[in-house]
Amino acid sequence: MPATLSSTKTAAALRRSARVSVELLLVLVAAMAALWILGRMWSVLWPLIVGLLLTTLTWPLAHFLRRRGWPPALAASVVTVLFLLAAAGIVALIAVPVASESGELTDGVTEGIEKLRQWAAGPPLNIGDAQISGGVDSATAQIKDSVGSMVTTLFTGVSTVLNGVVTAILALFLMFFFLKDGPRFLPWLARQLPGRLATDIPIVAARSWDTLGAFVRSQAFVGMLDAIFIGLGLWILSVPLVLPLAVLTFVSAFVPIVGALFAGLVAVLIALVSNGLTDALIVLVIIVVVQQLEGNVFQPIIQSRGLGLHAGVILLAVTLGANLAGVVGSLLAVPVAALIAVVWNYLREQLSDPPQEPAADDTPPASTPPPNSPSHPQP
Repeated sequence: MPATLSSTKTAAALRRSARVSVELLLVLVAAMAALWILGRMWSVLWPLIVGLLLTTLTWPLAHFLRRRGWPPALAASVVTVLFLLAAAGIVALIAVPVASESGELTDGVTEGIEKLRQWAAGPPLNIGDAQISGGVDSATAQIKDSVGSMVTTLFTGVSTVLNGVVTAILALFLMFFFLKDGPRFLPWLARQLPGRLATDIPIVAARSWDTLGAFVRSQAFVGMLDAIFIGLGLWILSVPLVLPLAVLTFVSAFVPIVGALFAGLVAVLIALVSNGLTDALIVLVIIVVVQQLEGNVFQPIIQSRGLGLHAGVILLAVTLGANLAGVVGSLLAVPVAALIAVVWNYLREQLSDPPQEPAADDTPPASTPPPNSPSHPQP
């Protein structure tokens, strides 16, 4: 006889499913409210995030100086000044060689444009000078018609640059204060929180700090690998400005997707101008191969070891972050996923039952050897 469904068990299962669904909806609503609040506070939150990331990068040196007996304010000031000097040195390392070879690059760009015009004039395109002039005239007219939108775009770009400068200044000040007073923050926070939160929040914050440090170190290592491989390929092809391009590749590695595209585009253009189309195509292949190795091999493996995340989780996090918030989302996707994993692991530790040890009565009694065994010798 086939078994029939129990109405009591079915109703209990439905009630449990409904309760779980309502609880999940409440959790999602709370998460959406938290994200909305964070979005409203983004002008303050973004400098704070940048300052924390810079602090994880510079804290080892500050910690070293503090252990040698330096006062916290002096150690933080010296590290901040050294960081500014290093940033200025990177800019000079890129700008000075470019400026010294700007004349040669300008001549190369002009020659490249002329070659492109000659190639377009020949088969299979057969574009004559009259057609090129007509295209330039129509483009000029279109530009004149869209002056208003261009001005709006220009003001938007200027506003973005100013916001970036303000964010950088705030992040530097926050980095200084974090380096100076960071070790006193968790004890102060523990004194301000009631009950068990005074223990849980500082522990999660300390683990999150270690996770952010691992993220910054792994990202710097990935950028160094990119700079070495791409710089080596440019050096073999005798492309000029190898050192500035390698430094630009390293710096741009901290900005996912757009940074790599920008550095690769600059390297390909310089190779095209100085060495010709063949070497430019070779440089393009080198950059594509290195970027594929970085995105699919180096970065997931290195970050999965440093952050405790699976390589597939990192790839999915970067994809989701880029779709939700563009460049900023792709930059913050991996550390946010790592911080969520830190909180989740801590919750699991607190919610898990302690391992059960076997009781004394559960130990099996020792077996008695048979009478004829060596343990019972015959009389």
